[in-house]
Amino acid sequence: MSTRTAITGARIFDGQFWYDDQTMLLDGGTVTGILPEKDLPSGTTLIEADGRLLVPGFIDLQVNGGGGVMLNHHQTVDGIRTICAAHAKFGTTAVLPTLITDTFEIRRKTIEAGIQAKAEGVPGFLGLHIEGPHLSVARKGAHDPALIRPMDSADLDAMLICAGVFDAMMVTVAPENTTVDQVRAMAEAGLIVSIGHTDSGYATVAAYAEAGARTVTHLFNAMSPLGHREPGVVGAALDIGSLHAGLIVDGFHVDPVSMRLALRAKNGPGRIFIVTDAMSTIGSDQTGFLLNGREIFRKDGRLTLADGTLAGADIDMLSSVRFAHEKLDLPLDEAIRMASAYPADAAGVSTRKGRLIPGLDADFVLLTKNLDMVSTWIGGQRVFQA
Repeated sequence: MSTRTAITGARIFDGQFWYDDQTMLLDGGTVTGILPEKDLPSGTTLIEADGRLLVPGFIDLQVNGGGGVMLNHHQTVDGIRTICAAHAKFGTTAVLPTLITDTFEIRRKTIEAGIQAKAEGVPGFLGLHIEGPHLSVARKGAHDPALIRPMDSADLDAMLICAGVFDAMMVTVAPENTTVDQVRAMAEAGLIVSIGHTDSGYATVAAYAEAGARTVTHLFNAMSPLGHREPGVVGAALDIGSLHAGLIVDGFHVDPVSMRLALRAKNGPGRIFIVTDAMSTIGSDQTGFLLNGREIFRKDGRLTLADGTLAGADIDMLSSVRFAHEKLDLPLDEAIRMASAYPADAAGVSTRKGRLIPGLDADFVLLTKNLDMVSTWIGGQRVFQA
């Protein structure tokens, strides 16, 4: 029995070019080509897209929760499954569920749950992002300062055992509580080391990038700013070409003017990519929740502690793409690349994900011309229908 399927009648974006009057051919869970319908192999099952947009699935490398679940509170396969499913409703086809600063035991349980989720093939699960506890108290943001501490040998070993386990594994650290040698060891093991929640200067970030750090966590937030005498972490992220940088595109974490300036200033080949930094509220009707025993309030698109400190974001990836297109005046294809191709490059999974070219995973989203959700597909299987 043929496993070939073709999506027809869509305007297709493969991550580089737009195609009209073409079909996208899938074989099982893989893209095999974009071609005229008349050239499809016999026996191909046709799915009519009725003029919708067909674009690469979104990849979110920083997702703290969704569907009413926070990873910190639900270190289980079911918790991971709920988070991935909640974000699939908004076009996200690959997720790094993110553990915010917590205890060694909570982190251990999270890694065990991640290993099991990988073994069970949870749709959309790409791997884990461990954000903390090895951060700077001075730039803690919403992280609990009582749990922040230096990385020791046991912490390093806990990260290294994850090497090769997941499709991607990201670890956010600050130079204040992590050494260059520790970063080098993690990078050499294939982990994505990200610099974040730090007051470091440019020279320090450059040294850590030289040691293998590859990304910067939520650009502008919880880091030393760009100054005229000290470029800080922001300056390093924009100037050092090897560094990619995540950006929360909700209009609260970073002003649109600063976003546009950063996008124009970024030195490559590293790129700025969209992250949501989403909390459990996405895909739920929650009005608030607890994090490390502290109440988080949800109001008017913002999540804050009682003192007004931003505590993650209340935005999904499709809304972020729409914001980037409409408020940052980016061409739609570039806004989509910021949510698909660029995070795939940053995570080192571009040989499988982020674009719709032959041999890559059939992870894609169907949208209306007004950028409303129609359906989400992971590995050639429809996982959400609006």
